[in-house]
Amino acid sequence: MEKRVIETEEKKGLSLSELLLTAVLLAAGAVLKFFVGTFINFFGMKPNFIIAMYCLIIALLRPKIWYSIIVGLLAGAICQFFPGTAGLNFASEFAGALCMGLLIMIPAKNRAMEIGHAAVSTFISTVVSGGLFTVLLFVFIKSDPSAMAAYVPIVFGTATLNAIIVALLYAPLLKAIKKPFACEK
Repeated sequence: MEKRVIETEEKKGLSLSELLLTAVLLAAGAVLKFFVGTFINFFGMKPNFIIAMYCLIIALLRPKIWYSIIVGLLAGAICQFFPGTAGLNFASEFAGALCMGLLIMIPAKNRAMEIGHAAVSTFISTVVSGGLFTVLLFVFIKSDPSAMAAYVPIVFGTATLNAIIVALLYAPLLKAIKKPFACEK
């Protein structure tokens, strides 16, 4: 009798459904930023839906770092269609997505902690992205550094709103894509 051998193949890259999820969420972020972002405004602070969506993508898929970076660069490219300082978003979204990709590697013990971790990671990644964007903006327009203090509450407010968005959408989207919580694997 011949011995049976089961061969397993290591997963390389992402599946088509994961790539489609990335495209849909980045597109949704762009549409929301364009149409809804002007209406949702709390004392000058509003969510950055593109950052929230790439953080959500990275939290849901838990990809390798290179894919997180690609998602950040795609988000930076999408931001070029919006008014602002051209080019700066490539650096800021790269940094934010890299940060999210690294932070999401920290395991959570249960579902509630995993949702909280995704939200906190989004907050930190948004602060990294927004902070770098602000610093680069002031470097390139050679503005008075003391004026940068006015941007600090805006960056932290945006980070808070993005964290809330990710916390609210994380579990329902995991269920929608039929993916288990990472803590339950």
